[in-house]
Amino acid sequence: MTNQSVDRCDYNVGEYIDNRYRVSKTLGEGSFGKVYRVTDNAGKDYALKLLRLWEVPPEIRKPLTDRFEMEFKTGQIDCEYLVSSIDYGTVGGNPYIVMEYCPGGDLTPYLGSQNSKIPLICQQILLGLHSLHIRGKVHRDLKPENVLFKSNGIAALTDFGIAGDRNKRMTERNIFGKPNQIFGTYAYMPPEQVNRMRGEATVLPTTDIFSFGVLAFQLLTGSLPFGELTSHNELALYQKRGKDGDWNRRKLVQIKNGKEWDRLFSGCLNPDFKNRFQSVKEVLKYLPETQQVPMERGYCPPQTVQGFCMRIMQGEEYGKLYQLSEFATHGCRILTIGREPDNLLPVTERQSTYVSRHHCTLETTPSGDHWIIRDGQWQKEQKVWQESSNGTYVNSAQVTQQGYRLKVGDIISIGDVKMRFENY
Repeated sequence: MTNQSVDRCDYNVGEYIDNRYRVSKTLGEGSFGKVYRVTDNAGKDYALKLLRLWEVPPEIRKPLTDRFEMEFKTGQIDCEYLVSSIDYGTVGGNPYIVMEYCPGGDLTPYLGSQNSKIPLICQQILLGLHSLHIRGKVHRDLKPENVLFKSNGIAALTDFGIAGDRNKRMTERNIFGKPNQIFGTYAYMPPEQVNRMRGEATVLPTTDIFSFGVLAFQLLTGSLPFGELTSHNELALYQKRGKDGDWNRRKLVQIKNGKEWDRLFSGCLNPDFKNRFQSVKEVLKYLPETQQVPMERGYCPPQTVQGFCMRIMQGEEYGKLYQLSEFATHGCRILTIGREPDNLLPVTERQSTYVSRHHCTLETTPSGDHWIIRDGQWQKEQKVWQESSNGTYVNSAQVTQQGYRLKVGDIISIGDVKMRFENY
């Protein structure tokens, strides 16, 4: 893709995209592309997102396209609280995704509306996040524009995958020079992701839980939890309040039944991601005025177990499989994971360095019936155990050198990469 030429592909109402989809309306224009309402030859309406590669520097077209493809695959998850992907194609060298059309618009009109459906909407947003999290995915860009209402009135998440990490060189500011779009997203970012420092760079489900807290507060009160944010001059103070956990409790008690939400916001907006609510299931316990609903189960292992493996669920090598038991069969019981190719399980990370060169270690018993993961690796030359820079996490809990015994379905997070421990 880096050397492939791409054509400029602008479309007006009435024109056809890829000779298949007739444009009826422009729905929106984002940092990376444009979204159209289109109609297929059978007369059915869809939303089509076109990635404008002709505006992107050639050296980042491939990683951007890879992330776009991952977004398409994420939209294939069978969950009513996620906007579904229907089709994928290219036109003039520019990829596009065809998605289900959501005629109800986005969440913006509901902000501060005192609508009686707000608790239900919050529940549906959380169930969408749960569906992502159990598959090792983190949305990372939860905000009103990314929650759409389907024809049946259900709130569904969209725009998962392309938002990614705001600090990478593949950001909106660097590509399209639109800093306001980054600015708007900062309102929903947790403190540890605003400036990703050593030890805080791993993206966990707790990132989405903080963003949900901001969004739910805005839905309920019409205001952001950490004060006004209408100009760049207010950004530093807003972020300081977020880092201090100084959210506006007075605003909450001013609304009807506001006190019932206090525990939820205290848990979601905790500035320390280790003390924040760790899972959607935990958040749902404190969501007022809703009925309990069955939650989607995570990974369902096969009944007959032949061995164990790890699958990359989010990252540049999405879908890659590491056959752990094959190593054990050949007498290799200690496996190293990291960015360097000398690891037995090397992890590709070209766009950042959040995965350490020698990040973590897997060990198994002689029988190979269970596996333990430890943060860090033994350095032979220095004769010392060296921890990773940004930590190893299993299901949002940090793993130490002492190790954690993996269970089938566990999600392992190292930097921006998510892996699932499976059997076969």
